[in-house]
Amino acid sequence: MSQLLDNLNPEQLAAVTLPSRHALILAGAGSGKTRVLITRIAWLIQSSLCGPQGILAVTFTNKAAKEMLTRLSAMFPINTRGMWIGTFHGLCNRLLRAHHRDAGLPQLFQILDSGDQLASIKRLLKALNVDDEKFPPRDLQHFINGQKEAGRRPAAVEAWDDYTRRRVELYAEYEAQCQREAVVDFPELLLRCYELLERNEPIRRHYQARFRHILVDEFQDTNVLQYQWLKLLAGGGGEEGACLFCVGDDDQSIYRFRGAEIGNMRDFERDFRVTDVIRLEQNYRSHGNILDAANALIANNTARLGKNLWTDQGAGEPIRVYEAFTDNDEARWIVEEIQSLVREGTSRAGMALLYRSNAQSRVLEHQLFSSGIAYRVYGGLRFFERQEIKHALAYLRLIANPDDDTAFARVVNFPTRGIGARSLEALQDAARTWNTPLYQTVPHLSGKPGTSLAQFVMLIERLRSETRALPLHEMVSHVIEMSGLRAHYRNEKEGQERLENLDELVNAAANFSAEVGAGQAPGELPAETAAVLAEFLAHASLEAGDHQADVGTEAVQLMTVHAAKGLEFDVVFLSGLEEGLFPHENSAREADGLEEERRLMYVAVTRARKRLYVSFTQSRMLHGQVRYNMRSRFLEEIPEALLKWLTPPNPRKSFVVEPSTRYYTPGPGKAATPAMPPPPPQKSRDLGGLRIGQSVRHVRFGDGVIVAAEGSGNDARVQVKFAADAGTKWLMLAVAKLSPL
Repeated sequence: MSQLLDNLNPEQLAAVTLPSRHALILAGAGSGKTRVLITRIAWLIQSSLCGPQGILAVTFTNKAAKEMLTRLSAMFPINTRGMWIGTFHGLCNRLLRAHHRDAGLPQLFQILDSGDQLASIKRLLKALNVDDEKFPPRDLQHFINGQKEAGRRPAAVEAWDDYTRRRVELYAEYEAQCQREAVVDFPELLLRCYELLERNEPIRRHYQARFRHILVDEFQDTNVLQYQWLKLLAGGGGEEGACLFCVGDDDQSIYRFRGAEIGNMRDFERDFRVTDVIRLEQNYRSHGNILDAANALIANNTARLGKNLWTDQGAGEPIRVYEAFTDNDEARWIVEEIQSLVREGTSRAGMALLYRSNAQSRVLEHQLFSSGIAYRVYGGLRFFERQEIKHALAYLRLIANPDDDTAFARVVNFPTRGIGARSLEALQDAARTWNTPLYQTVPHLSGKPGTSLAQFVMLIERLRSETRALPLHEMVSHVIEMSGLRAHYRNEKEGQERLENLDELVNAAANFSAEVGAGQAPGELPAETAAVLAEFLAHASLEAGDHQADVGTEAVQLMTVHAAKGLEFDVVFLSGLEEGLFPHENSAREADGLEEERRLMYVAVTRARKRLYVSFTQSRMLHGQVRYNMRSRFLEEIPEALLKWLTPPNPRKSFVVEPSTRYYTPGPGKAATPAMPPPPPQKSRDLGGLRIGQSVRHVRFGDGVIVAAEGSGNDARVQVKFAADAGTKWLMLAVAKLSPL
């Protein structure tokens, strides 16, 4: 027993050796929560307070469950096969297999993963002849899963309008289809298990008597139904029920978009009258300055359960801050710093590049690729490998070369346009007969397949015609819009990230055009659009090639902050600390949105062991145009004494956020002014001979008048008021090709 409890700090020891009663363990980042959980289980068994079969331990990943079992087996000889340790879904599956008849399921029911579930919904809509543009399959999938995770069957869903009523009907049809086919999706596992325990008293009492201790990891990430399931198994908080030992950190609750309910922690305290709340505040991961920054930051959130991280490892290095001119400048600096760290002996595998939005990875990947630095995108795909990017590139490939059968097959029915598998089979058969590419074979088909495919060919021909004279970035933007890709992802519940990636593709095209233009000799005519497009497509293919490090190769890690939760690195680069990006602009429109963004920033800061870099830019390319930025309020919330500026710092500004306009107050007694006042107009010589008030012509938008200008050099741009149908637009002079009238 003494060996088991050796090297635990006082708070860890108190948590591990608690008597048999409910407890909430507030485990800060890097405070050894996994060790506490595993040691608690071992202590309960060795103290004879509970046998292995009387323990239920719930984790959020299969990896965490396997690690728990492995470490328990290594502590002392124990048969872990009788223990119930696993994820919510895994444990529910185990229980339903044992009681399949009572649950209304066949013994050999199958489980649908997310992809299988989506395919099942698409099949249902097709069988019912439902318009999948009005009821997008992925949107319906999110609706169904959301209802199940809230514990609602179709009969319990309130329908306030005809659209919702129809979705509820489709939910009921989907349930019936799953029952016929003897399949269940992931949310169904938990809901079916909860319903079984709720209505079947003998089964419920059996498991309540069996499991005397229920331990829950990452409790802050539980949703409403998961908490209700735990309450059922624990006997609802009664004296005869099991003891709940919940470990979590309200400051790291960042998965509200997945249904996580941070309020479960307070509900647990109230429902179970919890008197034992133990705070694990000693951090074994990071140096003091990093923890002080994290504490100062998260202190700005309200309604916290409260704790402060500390360490005995010393203050360590200050947090390094870099202010870049542009996002390309930011990426170049990060790569140069990585190269310097590698020369000093730092392992690439010990370095991570974190960002708030997946779209930010594109510029970073380009600089890493260009510098020959091996990198790996953790928990996701590299930019040019992402689904929405490959779809957009496929349309561009068809514009460049209609005979590209691979690109044709990828997007001929994406977004869906009624071209089914049979039509494609008929086209492929005809292509083999005529020995022609698919695109050229379409005129040889007749009937409905020929008509549908001919409409797709007409779309490509129209895109080729409309984009022939456009600059590359405008061509990409036009193709994304007219192909239907933007509308398709706009209709998806979680399509915002894909839309941001498509916007970043427009930025990539604009940057590529600028690089191509910079390489031309003075007086040389600009390259033809077709040639620039071909070079851009080749560039995208090369960056999507084999440069990402193989498994086992030492590589820099790239990931979103969400994906970084639970990980740690010697060196962390956190880029894009700008208002509207981090915190994300959407957070201002959501209840508790800013506080969740701050918790996300807290997670980012506490990933670093030894050194933390944060960076932001004065301007960033968004939607093919330059956006001028304010640095993030989160940077303002970190004490100045903890920071080391690598660029001269501008005076600090305190934020006052209004509903429609963001302001800053330069100092006490001074009036609030707009956060980003427009720069003074540039002189005519800075605008390539153009001037404010001059009439100009654009190849796509037509004739207009310059009404404003800002920036200089490659970043110079003008605001042009076009005809009513085109409106007023900001255009970059380096790529817009405006002609004076």
